[in-house]
Amino acid sequence: MKPESYPCPLPGGAAASELALVFDQGRSKRVLIAPALFDEANRMRRFTVEMMRRLDGAGLDCFLPDLPGCNESEQELALIEPEDWRMALEAAARHFGATHVLAIRGGGLLLPEKLPGWHYAPVKGSSLIKTMLRARIIAAREAGMEENAAELMEQGKEIGLDLAGWSLSGEMLRQLDQLLPPKRGDLIPVDQETIGGSPLWLRAEPDESADQADALAAVVAVALAA
Repeated sequence: MKPESYPCPLPGGAAASELALVFDQGRSKRVLIAPALFDEANRMRRFTVEMMRRLDGAGLDCFLPDLPGCNESEQELALIEPEDWRMALEAAARHFGATHVLAIRGGGLLLPEKLPGWHYAPVKGSSLIKTMLRARIIAAREAGMEENAAELMEQGKEIGLDLAGWSLSGEMLRQLDQLLPPKRGDLIPVDQETIGGSPLWLRAEPDESADQADALAAVVAVALAA
């Protein structure tokens, strides 16, 4: 396991170097990981890396790219739109020569079109927004203020909004609100019942589960061994 950089296109035609966590031994089957988004990415980071360790142990190369504005990226999130994230994943897929993709939760909303693979626990973009709105409203109430989800969303689509520590532009919110998990014959949905246990993205703090990491890695490894 090591960090490597990949060339990432930016709004306006510019480009930047973003980091990716990679397990790469030059093997023929190469899996791009489309990460969960926002707070779910934080809660599921260790699970994702542990699952990648298992893919590596099964003889598969795998790659987890930072998206612009996230993790170690130096880009400003408030200037980023979902299409920029999709282009970043497309660029990472080309750079690392990915043959398949494994999307986790909201990462499946941003996928390169031509990569076959799996989508673990698909979620609508609007559902991600509602979860962050709920967290903001609860925090405001604890601080003695009252906020309304519909009013916040209307404001956010106009001028942007800070949600759960994420500075999101109006365009980000407008686009994300309309995004749905893709329905493609070459993209297999994997539900939580298949993985077992309680969903890690619903836990209050970042957590991990060896059993769940084993199960998700096995879905991919068994399919690619066939």
